[in-house]
Amino acid sequence: MKVRSLRETVRFLEKQNELIHIDEAVDPHLEMAEITRQVHDAKGPALLFTNVKHTGFPALSNLFGTYERTLKIFEPQLAQVRSLVNLRSDPGVFLRSPGKSIGALKALVHALPLYGANAKVLTHQTRIDQLPMIKCWPGDGGAFVLLPQVFSKDPDNESIFKSNLGMYRIQMSGNEYKPNQEIGLHYQLHRGIGNHHKKALERKRPLKVSIFIGGPPAHTLAAVMPLPEGVPEIAFAGALAGRNFRYTSKNGFFISNDADFCITGFLVPNRTKPEGPFGDHLGYYSNEHEYPYLKVVSVWHRPGAIFPFTVVGRPPQEDSNFGRLIHEITRTAITDTLPGVTAVNAVDDAGVHPLLLAKAHERYLPYEQRAPRELLTHANAILGTGQLSLAKYLFICAHEDNPGLDVNDEQSFFIHLLERVDLLSDLHFYTRTTMDTLDYSTSEINTGSKLVVAAAGPKKRKLATIFPQGFCLPDGFFDPGFAAPGMVVVQGPQFSAYPLAKKQINELKNHLKNLSGLESVPLFVVVDDPGFASETFSNFLWVTFLRSNPSHDIYGVQENVKFKHWGCVEPLIIDARIKPFHSAPLVSDPVAIEQVKRLAQRGGPLFGII
Repeated sequence: MKVRSLRETVRFLEKQNELIHIDEAVDPHLEMAEITRQVHDAKGPALLFTNVKHTGFPALSNLFGTYERTLKIFEPQLAQVRSLVNLRSDPGVFLRSPGKSIGALKALVHALPLYGANAKVLTHQTRIDQLPMIKCWPGDGGAFVLLPQVFSKDPDNESIFKSNLGMYRIQMSGNEYKPNQEIGLHYQLHRGIGNHHKKALERKRPLKVSIFIGGPPAHTLAAVMPLPEGVPEIAFAGALAGRNFRYTSKNGFFISNDADFCITGFLVPNRTKPEGPFGDHLGYYSNEHEYPYLKVVSVWHRPGAIFPFTVVGRPPQEDSNFGRLIHEITRTAITDTLPGVTAVNAVDDAGVHPLLLAKAHERYLPYEQRAPRELLTHANAILGTGQLSLAKYLFICAHEDNPGLDVNDEQSFFIHLLERVDLLSDLHFYTRTTMDTLDYSTSEINTGSKLVVAAAGPKKRKLATIFPQGFCLPDGFFDPGFAAPGMVVVQGPQFSAYPLAKKQINELKNHLKNLSGLESVPLFVVVDDPGFASETFSNFLWVTFLRSNPSHDIYGVQENVKFKHWGCVEPLIIDARIKPFHSAPLVSDPVAIEQVKRLAQRGGPLFGII
């Protein structure tokens, strides 16, 4: 869909019966986010709030709330963009099948950004506190811009082709920020703007930053695309929109002509202020930390501007559809970038980055009994590639053992792997390495560990769904249950500190060592609430892989270290209890929940939707 503005997108969705207006007065403090969550959970329409308290601007949410609506918004350009991605990853495609590359060439025409003076976004000015000050979760540190497109240039080369457009959260109020003068900018270690900021600091000068809000939906998606180094997001935005990215300059700042709002400012050199907390996409709060902040220069908006926002939290949320679409666009590019890797799934239910599932070829020494060898080469390549490097757990198996195995069927994948894994040889740890900023399974931010579990060859065991005769647990452990075949959750004592935790888990593993029949139960997970953890496989993934740090929380029966390699026999034990340093899980505000009920009553805009 070729559109020049967010308002055109709204009109399109109205014609498709994919959008409703909410004209009742709504509060940006918690209420609007709660409305959006409930409508999203009900797979409802996009929402245009026309009467937002304390602002004169309408706000739009749940735009990408269903995958089907997301496809409607981006078709028919998706096919052209897929062709372009395939062409870049394998230029020989054009020579072999020039007819199939026509779409790529069409997309390429729109990838060139165009300079133009007609920037409607520069028509009016306003202040930060006049924007919809949306706060999503009770523990959030303030109001945030929730779908920002943050633009910066390389201080060493200010070509737009060396620019970065990323989605880094923007805190508009709260903490120590001076109202209307300062806003927080949270970026993570691996992000492109971090390199620009570093170079600016080396030059001892502030970094110019422009923040775009709204505009064609393709611009929003481009800001979260994991593009190869050297490919500017604004070029991809034009290709995806089917319309070149149009820009201009104002007071030395780069301006997106088609944005609804544009905030300009400078990153203050060598100064930080507390940012957060923020209810994040892992289902927990990102805690308050020191981050750079922006000195606001101006806030511009176009006539009839609409303020888009999203709500993040425990998956699946609206951003899950972004992830699914990105996977569809880049699927071929990933396998071309990682030769030998046939499929990768960053598991949404586990918060995306904490858990990767992958299949790859195992072709080394085919005349011997197959074991993970080439798989480890592929695992290292995966962990060295873009945002895949953020993975905390990587489970990888041989493609040849089951070519039809779907990495997106998480339970089937786990069963396949646990049937084949050799716990004495197939676990490979990385300790004290850089971790995702949002992962709080360790007490030190950005620091943690990783585990690769690789399995190849014939089945070694049949997974049990019932406990063997005579099974019991030691004192302090209760309520064992199966989350899936071969995977058990059990309640342990409340976690207080690692020395005591080690003693507790040692008692469990020494007890299990003396029981028979556990060869068919290779995985035990110690949790606080086994009923919740085993209720769905989604719950099991979320609890197990978000609440554990491999180097600290993995144990095993008869565990040993041989030539610095750790191994054990069945069962492997993961301590996924909540630790004192973990961030708090996200819980909706009960007052906001009650406020939403009035809109769902007969005659209300949400009647029959939630």
